[in-house]
Amino acid sequence: MNYDVIIVGGSFAGLSAAMQLARARRRILLIDGGQPRNRFAAHSHGFLGQDGRAPHDIVQLAREQLARYPSVSFLDGDAVNASGEFGRFEVRMADGQQLRAKRLILATGLRDELPAVPGLQERWGQTVLHCPYCHGYETAGRPLGVMAAHPMSAHQAVLLPDWGPTTYFTQGQFEPDAEQAALMAKRGVRIERSPIVELMGASPCLDAVKLADGRRMAIHALFVASKTHMASPLAAQLGCAFTDGPLGPLIRADDLRQTSVEGVFAAGDAAIPMSNATLASASGVMAGVCAHHSLVME
Repeated sequence: MNYDVIIVGGSFAGLSAAMQLARARRRILLIDGGQPRNRFAAHSHGFLGQDGRAPHDIVQLAREQLARYPSVSFLDGDAVNASGEFGRFEVRMADGQQLRAKRLILATGLRDELPAVPGLQERWGQTVLHCPYCHGYETAGRPLGVMAAHPMSAHQAVLLPDWGPTTYFTQGQFEPDAEQAALMAKRGVRIERSPIVELMGASPCLDAVKLADGRRMAIHALFVASKTHMASPLAAQLGCAFTDGPLGPLIRADDLRQTSVEGVFAAGDAAIPMSNATLASASGVMAGVCAHHSLVME
Protein backbone atom coordinates (compact mmCIF):
# COMPACT_ATOMS: atom_id res chain seq x y z
CA MET A 1 0.00 0.00 0.00
CA ASN A 2 1.15 3.54 -0.73
CA TYR A 3 1.05 6.45 1.73
CA ASP A 4 2.17 10.04 1.78
CA VAL A 5 4.04 9.42 5.04
CA ILE A 6 4.85 6.37 7.11
CA ILE A 7 5.65 7.10 10.74
CA VAL A 8 7.53 4.36 12.58
CA GLY A 9 7.07 4.63 16.34
CA GLY A 10 3.77 5.22 18.09
CA SER A 11 4.69 6.95 21.33
CA PHE A 12 4.68 10.70 22.08
CA ALA A 13 6.87 11.79 19.16
CA GLY A 14 5.28 9.62 16.50
CA LEU A 15 1.75 10.43 17.60
CA SER A 16 2.49 14.16 17.62
CA ALA A 17 3.89 13.94 14.09
CA ALA A 18 0.84 11.98 12.98
CA MET A 19 -1.57 14.59 14.34
CA GLN A 20 -0.05 17.37 12.21
CA LEU A 21 -0.22 15.28 9.06
CA ALA A 22 -3.74 14.04 9.83
CA ARG A 23 -4.93 17.62 10.14
CA ALA A 24 -3.22 18.36 6.83
CA ARG A 25 -5.40 15.58 5.38
CA ARG A 26 -2.45 13.53 4.23
CA ARG A 27 -2.68 9.75 3.95
CA ILE A 28 -0.46 8.40 6.69
CA LEU A 29 0.35 5.11 8.37
CA LEU A 30 1.49 4.90 11.99
CA ILE A 31 3.46 1.74 12.75
CA ASP A 32 3.95 0.80 16.39
CA GLY A 33 5.79 -2.17 17.86
CA GLY A 34 4.28 -1.61 21.31
CA GLN A 35 7.59 -1.33 23.19
CA PRO A 36 7.97 2.36 24.11
CA ARG A 37 11.01 3.37 26.13
CA ASN A 38 8.79 4.70 28.93
CA ARG A 39 6.91 1.40 29.41
CA PHE A 40 8.69 0.82 32.73
CA ALA A 41 7.29 4.02 34.28
CA ALA A 42 3.88 3.99 35.94
CA HIS A 43 3.29 7.71 35.41
CA SER A 44 4.42 10.52 33.15
CA HIS A 45 5.27 13.81 34.85
CA GLY A 46 5.99 17.34 33.70
CA PHE A 47 3.94 16.92 30.52
CA LEU A 48 1.54 19.87 30.34
CA GLY A 49 -2.05 18.75 30.83
CA GLN A 50 -1.01 15.11 31.34
CA ASP A 51 0.91 15.26 34.62
CA GLY A 52 0.57 12.04 36.61
CA ARG A 53 -1.15 10.01 33.90
CA ALA A 54 0.14 6.63 32.81
CA PRO A 55 2.11 6.84 29.54
CA HIS A 56 -0.04 4.03 28.11
CA ASP A 57 -3.21 6.00 28.85
CA ILE A 58 -1.82 9.12 27.15
CA VAL A 59 -0.95 7.06 24.07
CA GLN A 60 -4.35 5.37 23.97
CA LEU A 61 -6.19 8.70 24.15
CA ALA A 62 -4.00 10.12 21.38
CA ARG A 63 -4.71 7.08 19.19
CA GLU A 64 -8.44 7.47 19.77
CA GLN A 65 -8.25 11.10 18.73
CA LEU A 66 -6.18 10.29 15.64
CA ALA A 67 -8.58 7.53 14.62
CA ARG A 68 -11.24 10.20 14.03
CA TYR A 69 -9.27 11.43 11.02
CA PRO A 70 -10.15 9.33 7.95
CA SER A 71 -6.70 9.61 6.36
CA VAL A 72 -4.95 7.88 9.29
CA SER A 73 -4.21 4.16 9.40
CA PHE A 74 -2.58 2.15 12.19
CA LEU A 75 -0.46 -0.96 12.00
CA ASP A 76 0.69 -2.73 15.15
CA GLY A 77 3.84 -4.75 14.63
CA ASP A 78 7.58 -4.54 14.09
CA ALA A 79 9.09 -2.72 11.13
CA VAL A 80 12.29 -4.66 10.42
CA ASN A 81 13.63 -3.10 7.25
CA ALA A 82 13.54 0.24 5.43
CA SER A 83 14.98 1.17 2.06
CA GLY A 84 14.48 3.46 -0.89
CA GLU A 85 15.10 7.06 -1.85
CA PHE A 86 13.41 10.44 -1.86
CA GLY A 87 9.77 10.02 -2.84
CA ARG A 88 9.97 6.21 -2.92
CA PHE A 89 10.55 4.56 0.43
CA GLU A 90 9.63 1.03 1.41
CA VAL A 91 9.14 -0.45 4.87
CA ARG A 92 8.98 -4.19 5.46
CA MET A 93 7.23 -5.65 8.48
CA ALA A 94 8.26 -8.72 10.45
CA ASP A 95 5.35 -10.63 8.90
CA GLY A 96 6.63 -9.82 5.41
CA GLN A 97 4.14 -7.07 4.60
CA GLN A 98 5.58 -4.38 2.29
CA LEU A 99 4.53 -0.75 2.64
CA ARG A 100 5.48 2.30 0.58
CA ALA A 101 5.50 6.04 1.22
CA LYS A 102 6.84 9.27 -0.21
CA ARG A 103 8.28 10.30 3.17
CA LEU A 104 9.34 8.56 6.38
CA ILE A 105 9.36 9.80 9.96
CA LEU A 106 11.46 7.76 12.35
CA ALA A 107 10.27 8.03 15.94
CA THR A 108 11.82 4.71 16.84
CA GLY A 109 13.20 5.56 20.27
CA LEU A 110 16.11 4.21 22.26
CA ARG A 111 16.98 1.13 24.27
CA ASP A 112 18.55 1.60 27.71
CA GLU A 113 21.48 -0.47 28.93
CA LEU A 114 21.95 -0.29 32.69
CA PRO A 115 25.14 -1.08 34.62
CA ALA A 116 25.43 -4.74 35.58
CA VAL A 117 24.51 -4.32 39.25
CA PRO A 118 22.01 -6.75 40.81
CA GLY A 119 18.67 -5.11 41.52
CA LEU A 120 18.88 -2.27 38.99
CA GLN A 121 16.89 -3.65 36.07
CA GLU A 122 13.81 -4.75 38.00
CA ARG A 123 13.51 -1.31 39.62
CA TRP A 124 14.02 0.69 36.43
CA GLY A 125 11.36 3.37 36.05
CA GLN A 126 10.15 2.92 39.64
CA THR A 127 12.93 3.57 42.17
CA VAL A 128 15.87 3.44 39.75
CA LEU A 129 15.41 6.54 37.63
CA HIS A 130 17.03 8.59 34.90
CA CYS A 131 15.69 12.13 35.34
CA PRO A 132 14.89 14.20 38.43
CA TYR A 133 12.63 16.50 36.41
CA CYS A 134 10.52 13.49 35.43
CA HIS A 135 10.53 11.64 38.75
CA GLY A 136 12.24 13.72 41.42
CA TYR A 137 9.10 15.22 42.97
CA GLU A 138 7.72 11.77 43.83
CA THR A 139 10.94 10.83 45.64
CA ALA A 140 11.37 14.16 47.45
CA GLY A 141 12.46 14.32 51.06
CA ARG A 142 13.95 10.82 51.19
CA PRO A 143 17.60 9.75 50.91
CA LEU A 144 18.57 9.86 47.24
CA GLY A 145 21.60 8.58 45.38
CA VAL A 146 23.34 9.09 42.06
CA MET A 147 25.21 6.01 40.87
CA ALA A 148 27.89 7.38 38.55
CA ALA A 149 27.90 5.71 35.16
CA HIS A 150 28.90 8.64 32.96
CA PRO A 151 30.95 11.85 33.22
CA MET A 152 27.65 13.80 33.39
CA SER A 153 26.60 11.94 36.53
CA ALA A 154 28.41 14.52 38.68
CA HIS A 155 26.22 17.26 37.20
CA GLN A 156 23.12 15.27 38.10
CA ALA A 157 24.36 14.94 41.67
CA VAL A 158 24.67 18.72 41.92
CA LEU A 159 21.03 19.13 40.82
CA LEU A 160 19.48 16.46 43.01
CA PRO A 161 19.62 18.10 46.50
CA ASP A 162 16.63 20.25 45.47
CA TRP A 163 14.62 17.03 45.85
CA GLY A 164 16.31 15.40 48.84
CA PRO A 165 19.55 14.58 50.70
CA THR A 166 21.92 13.23 48.08
CA THR A 167 24.86 10.84 47.99
CA TYR A 168 27.09 10.64 44.92
CA PHE A 169 28.53 7.14 44.38
CA THR A 170 31.63 7.42 42.22
CA GLN A 171 31.68 3.66 41.56
CA GLY A 172 35.46 4.00 41.61
CA GLN A 173 35.37 5.44 38.08
CA PHE A 174 33.87 8.93 38.03
CA GLU A 175 35.68 11.01 40.60
CA PRO A 176 34.44 14.62 40.59
CA ASP A 177 37.00 17.23 39.60
CA ALA A 178 37.89 20.04 41.97
CA GLU A 179 35.17 22.38 40.71
CA GLN A 180 32.50 19.66 40.85
CA ALA A 181 33.60 18.59 44.33
CA ALA A 182 33.42 22.17 45.59
CA LEU A 183 29.92 22.60 44.18
CA MET A 184 28.83 19.28 45.69
CA ALA A 185 30.14 20.41 49.07
CA LYS A 186 28.23 23.66 48.75
CA ARG A 187 25.07 21.77 47.85
CA GLY A 188 25.50 19.27 50.70
CA VAL A 189 26.15 16.25 48.48
CA ARG A 190 27.97 13.41 50.19
CA ILE A 191 30.63 11.66 48.07
CA GLU A 192 30.90 7.89 48.55
CA ARG A 193 33.79 6.06 46.91
CA SER A 194 32.95 2.47 47.85
CA PRO A 195 30.98 1.15 44.85
CA ILE A 196 27.39 -0.03 44.98
CA VAL A 197 27.31 -3.80 44.41
CA GLU A 198 23.63 -4.58 45.07
CA LEU A 199 20.25 -2.93 45.66
CA MET A 200 18.31 -4.06 48.72
CA GLY A 201 14.58 -4.28 49.51
CA ALA A 202 11.44 -5.80 48.04
CA SER A 203 11.44 -4.73 44.38
CA PRO A 204 10.32 -2.33 43.01
CA CYS A 205 10.87 -0.57 46.33
CA LEU A 206 14.39 0.36 47.34
CA ASP A 207 15.44 0.38 51.00
CA ALA A 208 19.22 0.53 50.80
CA VAL A 209 22.29 -0.09 48.69
CA LYS A 210 25.00 -2.55 49.61
CA LEU A 211 28.55 -1.31 49.13
CA ALA A 212 31.68 -3.21 48.15
CA ASP A 213 33.13 -2.77 51.64
CA GLY A 214 30.10 -4.51 53.19
CA ARG A 215 28.25 -1.44 54.45
CA ARG A 216 24.59 -0.79 53.74
CA MET A 217 23.37 2.73 53.16
CA ALA A 218 19.73 3.81 53.26
CA ILE A 219 18.76 5.04 49.79
CA HIS A 220 15.15 5.15 48.60
CA ALA A 221 15.64 6.26 44.98
CA LEU A 222 18.71 5.92 42.82
CA PHE A 223 19.40 7.99 39.71
CA VAL A 224 21.48 6.30 37.02
CA ALA A 225 22.58 7.35 33.53
CA SER A 226 22.01 4.41 31.20
CA LYS A 227 23.93 3.79 28.02
CA THR A 228 21.55 4.20 25.09
CA HIS A 229 21.27 2.31 21.82
CA MET A 230 19.00 2.62 18.82
CA ALA A 231 15.85 0.60 19.43
CA SER A 232 15.46 0.03 15.68
CA PRO A 233 17.87 -0.65 12.79
CA LEU A 234 15.86 1.39 10.27
CA ALA A 235 17.91 4.60 10.40
CA ALA A 236 21.15 2.71 9.78
CA GLN A 237 19.56 0.69 6.96
CA LEU A 238 18.48 3.90 5.25
CA GLY A 239 21.99 5.35 5.53
CA CYS A 240 21.12 8.11 8.01
CA ALA A 241 24.09 9.79 9.66
CA PHE A 242 24.46 9.61 13.42
CA THR A 243 25.88 11.99 15.98
CA ASP A 244 27.29 11.40 19.45
CA GLY A 245 24.65 12.05 22.08
CA PRO A 246 25.35 12.42 25.80
CA LEU A 247 24.73 8.70 26.46
CA GLY A 248 24.97 7.10 23.03
CA PRO A 249 24.44 7.67 19.30
CA LEU A 250 21.53 9.75 18.01
CA ILE A 251 20.10 10.11 14.52
CA ARG A 252 21.48 13.37 13.15
CA ALA A 253 18.68 15.76 12.22
CA ASP A 254 18.57 19.49 11.58
CA ASP A 255 16.20 22.00 13.16
CA LEU A 256 13.48 20.89 10.72
CA ARG A 257 14.00 17.25 11.81
CA GLN A 258 15.37 16.36 8.35
CA THR A 259 18.01 13.63 8.53
CA SER A 260 20.99 13.27 6.21
CA VAL A 261 18.73 11.23 3.88
CA GLU A 262 16.36 13.52 2.01
CA GLY A 263 12.75 12.70 2.76
CA VAL A 264 13.51 10.91 6.02
CA PHE A 265 12.73 12.84 9.21
CA ALA A 266 13.53 11.86 12.79
CA ALA A 267 11.92 12.79 16.10
CA GLY A 268 11.83 11.78 19.74
CA ASP A 269 14.50 10.20 21.92
CA ALA A 270 16.29 8.61 18.95
CA ALA A 271 17.09 12.07 17.57
CA ILE A 272 17.15 14.58 20.45
CA PRO A 273 19.75 14.77 23.23
CA MET A 274 17.38 15.26 26.18
CA SER A 275 14.82 12.62 27.13
CA ASN A 276 11.61 14.39 28.05
CA ALA A 277 7.97 13.78 27.09
CA THR A 278 7.32 17.39 26.13
CA LEU A 279 10.48 17.67 24.04
CA ALA A 280 9.74 14.36 22.31
CA SER A 281 6.24 15.55 21.45
CA ALA A 282 7.53 18.93 20.24
CA SER A 283 10.08 17.30 17.95
CA GLY A 284 7.30 15.10 16.56
CA VAL A 285 5.21 18.18 15.80
CA MET A 286 8.14 19.69 13.93
CA ALA A 287 8.78 16.47 11.99
CA GLY A 288 5.14 16.22 10.96
CA VAL A 289 4.91 19.84 9.87
CA CYS A 290 8.18 19.72 7.95
CA ALA A 291 7.32 16.42 6.26
CA HIS A 292 4.13 18.09 5.07
CA HIS A 293 6.07 21.10 3.79
CA SER A 294 8.37 18.72 1.94
CA LEU A 295 5.42 17.08 0.22
CA VAL A 296 3.92 20.44 -0.74
CA MET A 297 7.19 21.76 -2.17
CA GLU A 298 8.12 18.60 -4.06
